[in-house]
Amino acid sequence: MNHLDQLEAQSIYILREAYNRIKPLSMLWSLGKDSNVMIWLARKAFYGRVPFPVILLDTGNELDEVYAFRDRYVKEWGLNYINAECPPYEETDPELTHNARAAARKTLGLRRVIEDHDFRGIILGIRRDEQAVRSKERVFSPRGESGEWDYKDQPPEFWEQYKTEFPPGTHVRIHPLLAWTEVDIWRYIQRENIPVVPLYFARNGMRYRSLGEKDITRPIESNASTIEEIIEELQTTRTPERAGRTMDHDSEDAFERLRAAGYM
Repeated sequence: MNHLDQLEAQSIYILREAYNRIKPLSMLWSLGKDSNVMIWLARKAFYGRVPFPVILLDTGNELDEVYAFRDRYVKEWGLNYINAECPPYEETDPELTHNARAAARKTLGLRRVIEDHDFRGIILGIRRDEQAVRSKERVFSPRGESGEWDYKDQPPEFWEQYKTEFPPGTHVRIHPLLAWTEVDIWRYIQRENIPVVPLYFARNGMRYRSLGEKDITRPIESNASTIEEIIEELQTTRTPERAGRTMDHDSEDAFERLRAAGYM
């Protein structure tokens, strides 16, 4: 197998293991490139269908093209879709920075949808190479009842052996893309011809490298208007993937506090 085949096989194994071991289960669908790859892998893993609900944590402030993509592919992919409306800004922790508070709305929204549906496990599309705090994650990552993450107390995962049995009351995050890189994602999208939101491709010298809410996400300077050009750009750029996410320019401590409290 080549590198992409190995990543695909590993992710499909993780998805099947999660579905077999942890119920009820759901998947977060941000409609970004990574979560579209997850949907694609889940459809491969389960013979053309996604056998658990997919959730958009909806702040009402997503980019217009993102909502248009959702409306089309919920139908085309036959998804069991949950639109989870996030609480208002005023309900977030006032000690966080403005950008972090905007992002924290999704943390509260996730907590509520877990409680409403009694989900024991949530599948997410994070990768270790995205952000320093995420590099501390495990594939099967236990959380407290309110979603708190103790990054200092995570189960060991050697030789792709994952702990899937946890005490009652434990909530589990599952990360099937943890070992992938940004370039891997784009090469897989290219190979599989996976649809993505058009904002990833440059228009007038700007494109989105990472998608978030309107008020905390900005495009970057780029002329990469095709997948081939994006892959070529990623080979040489030193700009971080989340450079357009304003919350990532806050202190590392602010992001770690968000993650510890349950942020994706």
